[in-house]
Amino acid sequence: MSTAGPVNIAGHLPDMARRQPDTTAIIFPQKNRRLSFRELNTLSDRIAHGLIRIGIGRGVRTALMVTPGPEFFALTFALFKVGAVPVLIDPGLGMKNLKSCLAEAEPHAFIGIPRAHVARRLFGWGKESLRIFVTVGRRLFWEGTTLAEILQQNETDIPFPLAPTERDDVAAILFTSGSTGPPKGAVYSHGNFAAQVDALRRVYGIEPGEIDLPTFPLFALFAPALGMTAVIPQMDFTRPGSVNPHRIIATIKANNVTTMFGSPALINRVGRYGAERGVSLPTLRRVISAGAPVPATVLERFYRLLGPGAEIYTPYGATEALPVCSIGSREILAETQQITNAGGGICIGRPVEGIRLEIIRISDDPIPVWQDSLRVAAGTIGEIVVQGEQVTRGYYNRPEADLLSKIADPATGGFFHRMGDLGGIDEAGRIWFCGRKSHRLETADGPFYTIPCEAVFTTHPAVFRTALVGVGGEGDQRPVLCVELEKGVKVDRETVRKELLAIGGAHIHTQPITTILFHPAFPVDIRHNAKIFREKLALWAARKLS
Repeated sequence: MSTAGPVNIAGHLPDMARRQPDTTAIIFPQKNRRLSFRELNTLSDRIAHGLIRIGIGRGVRTALMVTPGPEFFALTFALFKVGAVPVLIDPGLGMKNLKSCLAEAEPHAFIGIPRAHVARRLFGWGKESLRIFVTVGRRLFWEGTTLAEILQQNETDIPFPLAPTERDDVAAILFTSGSTGPPKGAVYSHGNFAAQVDALRRVYGIEPGEIDLPTFPLFALFAPALGMTAVIPQMDFTRPGSVNPHRIIATIKANNVTTMFGSPALINRVGRYGAERGVSLPTLRRVISAGAPVPATVLERFYRLLGPGAEIYTPYGATEALPVCSIGSREILAETQQITNAGGGICIGRPVEGIRLEIIRISDDPIPVWQDSLRVAAGTIGEIVVQGEQVTRGYYNRPEADLLSKIADPATGGFFHRMGDLGGIDEAGRIWFCGRKSHRLETADGPFYTIPCEAVFTTHPAVFRTALVGVGGEGDQRPVLCVELEKGVKVDRETVRKELLAIGGAHIHTQPITTILFHPAFPVDIRHNAKIFREKLALWAARKLS
């Protein structure tokens, strides 16, 4: 998209409908249904006309709670076309979080499936602000209209003129997963989305006509914008770690999928299944996995399923800024894995074009204005901050979070976003991730950073994953290593404990870690089933040790 004149992220859809009208935009295998780019564009136009008629127009914040399907895609693009502001919240966040997110976003309209409307009435979601209601499906005892009625009232295929939104106009509010604190609504502009689409196309060489398998609903929206056919898998999107691997593999093969997005938990599950059965996936050109660090063993296992020339990419970013960095499996397996295993952190690659990334001294306090003196020396662990077109400007209704996460940059007139992560830069310009800032330990022996310590112990063949937590007061925390063993592997825990202590003792930065606790299954985030809730583990460890 051009930087000059109006920018509306929905403009990609009519553009693709002109360029490749009969190419399939979306495939829904479970319903045996397909929509071409022309059909998807026409359907979203009809919905857009109807939305305007019922009062959902430019700037109207609209909670969207619809399962991934034809309606989800058509509605989302229709909302962008009219200039409304979709409010997107993961249903897996739980009833309490959903209610607080909706109270914070103050939506005026609510579009949802019947189950979402029942919950809305039952739990009082958004009752102070909501005034327009649309049901996708059958409307029962609640107010409003249905999507079917909206479509019946507008059966003509009149193109909808895109709202002339500007680059900085609000396009959507996307809530974070809440893996480190309450979920927050990141405010996306049309310019942010346009920059994301451009970056994904450029970084991964994605071309129109490719076939995409997005196993995360929000990523599914990028496929039509990039001119790819999106194949929507039959799965529970709130539990990617429990996906049916046979079904995913069958979908890839049946549709000649070229691109796949999946969380590390999903990649792990499908990779294990495929490796055990000698599966080959020759049509896949690229696999993109994000949401949490991907262990090298998981990468290597899935990589073996792919044909020559294919690669697994692990972009680094967050809801507030994506993509920031990227690296491929070849570089990880050939070069960086060994450094990771020795405690050097996880290499997340180089910043993508258009992103300025700096490492600054670690602080939990607000930093109002950028100064060059904030930078730390090369090779030093510090806090990661980023600047670029795909970086969101702030949170909705969260001035205190904005104060802690944004640094004004007078030289550019822009700002830096504090990622909340720790890392460093090597001589080759690659970034090394060392864990969340809020997860660092402050002990009598000095600071401990989670990822460099955990990676050393995770090299043990019986260990699935580890998490370093602190027990005790700040400045005098006791480092405790929580260990989750590989499922189905029968081992003697005391033997594993001794072996882990020997592994830790061989590295100077892990020698002080002498307390090891075995946990049956780490608590993880809903969105990716991969981010570890270390805060919960710390409380568990404190109880066990008391």
